[in-house]
Amino acid sequence: MAFSADELRVLRRALAIALHPSTADDEDVSTCLRLAHSVDEAVHESARLRDFLLADLARYRAALPGTVAGYLPLLEEALGAGYQPAPDDLAALRALRGNAVAADLLARCRLLAERAVRAKLAGRQVTADAARATVPASRTRLHALPGGGDAAEERRPAGPGPDRRPATPEPERERPVPTPAEVFPPKRKPAPPEPPRKLAAG
Repeated sequence: MAFSADELRVLRRALAIALHPSTADDEDVSTCLRLAHSVDEAVHESARLRDFLLADLARYRAALPGTVAGYLPLLEEALGAGYQPAPDDLAALRALRGNAVAADLLARCRLLAERAVRAKLAGRQVTADAARATVPASRTRLHALPGGGDAAEERRPAGPGPDRRPATPEPERERPVPTPAEVFPPKRKPAPPEPPRKLAAG
């Protein structure tokens, strides 16, 4: 991706604004936004062209060996754009090893493939180490015990703690012997009937 003189001037101004935001005005902000939009369009166009290049490369590879004159330049261009050679590319170059350009590309593709494999293995190793590092060391030694306990509780020293032995039942207190008056309370005499009331003469 190449910038024109005007775009470089805007880019320089954008970097200055990033260092000193207080110096930006509305025109500077609009210009920086236009530049950002142009960069986004360029990136999108680059990705679209790369897709076309890889599609052409696949078509030329499928038509080998008759398309060797077009396949080798396309592969070299794709490698320059960051393309990772596929196993089909390696097989095609091995079949064209009599061609000097194909032999050079084969050595280059083998080197890129080996680097990719080493990077993948290193990435897996780093991921595995990180996963092991996130597990506390103490948890890797825990083993469930019968009764729902674990090894941590098994290794816990026995402290003084409260005495959990069953308490000795207290002897029952002797109940007092009831008196005869409490057992046989005296009967109350019935109250005498009230005399009839006399009606007053009218």
